[in-house]
Amino acid sequence: MRTKTKNGTTNNNPIGIFDSGFGGLTIMSAINEALPSESLIYFGDTAHVPYGSKSKSIVIKYSKEITSFLIRYKVKLIVIACNTASAFALPILKKTLKVPVIGVIKSGSKAAVFASKNKRIGIMGTEGTINSKSYLREINKISICEVYQQACPLLVPLVEEGWNDNEIADSIVKKYVEPLLEKQIDTLVLGCTHYPLLRNILKKNVGEKITLIDSAKATAREVRNVLNKKYLFANLRNKNFLKFYVSDNPNKLKIIGSRFFSKKIFDVKKIEMSC
Repeated sequence: MRTKTKNGTTNNNPIGIFDSGFGGLTIMSAINEALPSESLIYFGDTAHVPYGSKSKSIVIKYSKEITSFLIRYKVKLIVIACNTASAFALPILKKTLKVPVIGVIKSGSKAAVFASKNKRIGIMGTEGTINSKSYLREINKISICEVYQQACPLLVPLVEEGWNDNEIADSIVKKYVEPLLEKQIDTLVLGCTHYPLLRNILKKNVGEKITLIDSAKATAREVRNVLNKKYLFANLRNKNFLKFYVSDNPNKLKIIGSRFFSKKIFDVKKIEMSC
């Protein structure tokens, strides 16, 4: 039965997911695994990646255009699978869109507070995410913690190049985590969807005693909670689909997307953006 909601969507309508590039596919993969009956549409803004070094106003502008595109597909829920866009655009999108909008920062913050025993939490992220102080604010809404931040502008290009597990990556990661380790953190938030691909090197440099938090599974749980609360679960007999769109270079997503997503990606369409 396709139950109609207030905004005109139906339960079997897709979930929209967007990111500045490929990293959000880790979020999409977790949602697909947790909710296999749901249809998912992904948009990677590969023409403008990375968002982390861009101004708040331009990230908001891009996010508005992308969500307008997703709304044309009558999505029932939108996931901002980008930490920078979550930091800058989430409050505005929640006010202006009629469908629920979820960001990754709140989900990751909850998971970090739950995991930390000494209430000393480190955050690694892009310059935009770190400068926004969104994780700091969100964590301290939940519990009073010492939060230490580290901008890591070189990590996204490393992952995009596929340099996840070599000496160069090891050296750069070590440089970034050292200031956080000096603060005696016991939990480290990977505040960018690219960073889980550096998990092996991160684990090597921080040690076994520090818990790494990536927001993919936490965001998937939040999606499940919202669908449940809004009675928006797709029918189990629904013929679901996965669709992929980018603003530039669709072949690159097909080639390297499987690093981020759990399945082979065969069909990617390019969408021209006006900005």
